[in-house]
Amino acid sequence: MNSADTAFILAAAGLVMLMTPGLALFYGGMVRGKNVLGTIMQSLFLISLISLEWVYVGYSMSFGPDIGGFVGNLSWFALNGVTNAPSPDYATTIPQTVFMIYQCMFAVITPALITGAFAERVKFVPFLIFSVLWAILVYNPVCHWVWGKGGWLGNLGVLDFAGGLVVHATCGMGALAGVFVIGNRRGYGRTSFMPHNLPMTMMGTGLLWFGWFGFNGGSALAADEVAATAFVATHLGGMAGMFMWVVMEWFTQGKATTLGAASGAISGLATITPTAGFVGPNAAILIGCIAGVCCFMAVNAKAKLKLDDSLDVVGIHGVGGIVGTICLGIFASTKVNPGGVDGLLYGSGAQLVKQLIGVVTVSGYAFVISWVLFKVIHSTMGLRLEEDAEVQGMDATEHSETAYNN
Repeated sequence: MNSADTAFILAAAGLVMLMTPGLALFYGGMVRGKNVLGTIMQSLFLISLISLEWVYVGYSMSFGPDIGGFVGNLSWFALNGVTNAPSPDYATTIPQTVFMIYQCMFAVITPALITGAFAERVKFVPFLIFSVLWAILVYNPVCHWVWGKGGWLGNLGVLDFAGGLVVHATCGMGALAGVFVIGNRRGYGRTSFMPHNLPMTMMGTGLLWFGWFGFNGGSALAADEVAATAFVATHLGGMAGMFMWVVMEWFTQGKATTLGAASGAISGLATITPTAGFVGPNAAILIGCIAGVCCFMAVNAKAKLKLDDSLDVVGIHGVGGIVGTICLGIFASTKVNPGGVDGLLYGSGAQLVKQLIGVVTVSGYAFVISWVLFKVIHSTMGLRLEEDAEVQGMDATEHSETAYNN
């Protein structure tokens, strides 16, 4: 056991936990004032709900002894056998309890990210039921496929340093399924849905960016040179995404916006996530620039497609995670990380093929299972707010509260 590694991953776990309240502020500022508390609550309460799921079944399904390459068994139910001794399979220099709680924070934020797609129009209790079932049926199996010992995608050689597939592709495809099933907000295309508090969104952006250093840097699972590589790449990818998004705004709209700067930063951070520990600084900047262009175009395409992805989850997280996963197969270098692989630019096209297999299988699986879950819950419990409740707002109808007293 290594004390420095243990302290580093404990700190990283705290940083990743901070990302969920940061996400709550990021999303909360972008909705209308009558829905800000309901939007914040959807993210915030998942810290409790998904942590419970993780302790009892999630960790064991994700990282427990393998069943056919698809999922872990439940021998670690309720953390049975998960001790302060290092695991022989995961993060061998830190207590397994530390690895468990670090991974818990990833499990928490992933379904929280989906909430931005259907902001302002779903009931709280059916949403919670969806989130638990989604964690069990989508997040946990995909986590095992990619990161679990014996997982079939990991055995195939598919790489994902910190969650391009496990976090961003799954939540993006879940969000897309939700938009299709739940439908657009009432008045979409006719009513203005302007953000009510952009300073709140900017504060959320800062907290997310800060937390992302733990998200990506901590995924090295040791205080070493790979963590340093990931930390630097994270910042450079985020700043390049912001830069390129603002440039795209300037050329297409004639002005730059604070919301665009925030969206660009998150797109760059999401896209660098799967590659952070495998690429050098210049590649990270290039990937961030690619993110700014691709995610900007994806977000602007939703209006033409008439899809009400309220807070751009598909265009930023889904597209970013997929693009970043593909970029790993192009820009990864063993000169940067000897424990990694060489991508297409360094003479090996095989890794790019593997990454594409990962993208197709994870995206397809996450979309289909999410669509089924949304459809079943929507048809049995009524996931969508009634018209009067949607007009009045979630704060009053779902929580009997108001964010702002006039």
